[in-house]
Amino acid sequence: MSNLSTTSEEILASAQKLIVAGGYNGFSYADIAAVVGIRKASIHHHFPSKVDLVRTLVLRYRESAEASMAELEGNLPEPLELIQTYAGHWARCIEDASFPFCVCALLASELPALPEEVAVEVRAFFRSLSAWLASVMERGQQQGSLNISGAPRVEAEAFMATIHGAMLSARAYGTPDVFATILGPTLQRLKPV
Repeated sequence: MSNLSTTSEEILASAQKLIVAGGYNGFSYADIAAVVGIRKASIHHHFPSKVDLVRTLVLRYRESAEASMAELEGNLPEPLELIQTYAGHWARCIEDASFPFCVCALLASELPALPEEVAVEVRAFFRSLSAWLASVMERGQQQGSLNISGAPRVEAEAFMATIHGAMLSARAYGTPDVFATILGPTLQRLKPV
């Protein structure tokens, strides 16, 4: 994707925080204008519609996640380390409240009500994350460095669901400790015996 202007980046960052706080319908261009300090018309100049804005946000979110996954692969070749680092990333984000919820997980909960252009991007994010996790699980199974009992794709989906479910529970209970409590047994089970 081409580089965006600083204003566009600020608009996207504001939209992401607002979506995480209240979902797709929980914000308007007026909310973003107040946060960024620009007029609504300026936002429409960068993103003609809310659909354009959120579609771009999700696309860039997926591209960023894919770049991070590729970087992890280069730095941490061991599957167990990759899984632990991925889980640790979310534990830190929830703990310091810098990014307490995956924007795509939140949008997925609203999928039936989302515009199709946004829903397509949300599904693409999940397919990408699932494929990466499945490849990690498969390598771990082949190397004997992960203890998985099912097919790598199924294990990947279960791990992804556990991560997102633990995020939701941490939010529901209002404490980041819940994330680690829920995820701990899964991470322990994946360690080779």
